[in-house]
Amino acid sequence: MSWHVSEDDLRAYARGELEAPALWSADAHLTSCARCRAVLAEVSDPVALDAGWDRLDAELDAPRTGLLEKLLVRIGVAGHTARLLAATPVLRRSWLGAVVVVLLLSVGAGHSVRGGEFPTLFLALAPLLPLAGVALSYGPALDPTYEMAVVAPMHGFRLLMIRTVAVLAVVLGLNGLATLALPGYGLRALAWLLPGLALTATGLALMPRLGPVLAPSLVGGAWVGLLLTADALRAGADVPLAPFTAAGQGVAALVAALAAGLLFLLRDRFDLFQGRAV
Repeated sequence: MSWHVSEDDLRAYARGELEAPALWSADAHLTSCARCRAVLAEVSDPVALDAGWDRLDAELDAPRTGLLEKLLVRIGVAGHTARLLAATPVLRRSWLGAVVVVLLLSVGAGHSVRGGEFPTLFLALAPLLPLAGVALSYGPALDPTYEMAVVAPMHGFRLLMIRTVAVLAVVLGLNGLATLALPGYGLRALAWLLPGLALTATGLALMPRLGPVLAPSLVGGAWVGLLLTADALRAGADVPLAPFTAAGQGVAALVAALAAGLLFLLRDRFDLFQGRAV
């Protein structure tokens, strides 16, 4: 090699004071010249060099904070809780986009029915969305932080409740906005709320025994079977399905309360369930 970076330039380079174009030449030269790299190591301040490596290690090891996590921390949510919420798989654009599409289609179907009929498709699908969201937010299959959650010193029930509250807040909010798009039905358009809570609470209560996939699947299947049976038994198209009548709403409220009580009684079993690969 015909030339080397001068020692003065190397000292300026180490202090961050070398200016272009000499800086560009020094960068290119140092990548291929072991002699100049050795001189640079001798003239550099070892304390500043160690501090630089420490900052680099910290930057590389530090997890990247997403927009949702930053927003949660800003509104007062604890950092570790915000991290758990931000890692919830269903709080992602793809899943939320799918929920919005389902709601738009069901709202469109509600507007297309003849006058006097109930928006049955919307009322049937809306309760399933929070159940599906909770099912997809917990367990080794989809949770990117599942292994961390298993070894973390946190009650499994608390983690599940944190995720559940986050999912319910988002999905119920979207369902509520979709309900506003059906103003012609008045309070009847809110008939999905109690069944949705009943399905979600029942699915959660069955999770410790059946797992995060089978329990919601069985509950969702039972809901579909109930709707098909109610549809076969109703007198006409202008008559609401049994789950959306006053009596059906009362039953849904009772089921939700009983499931919530059972969930509270079984809360300690979520630690054992959390450690299983389901």
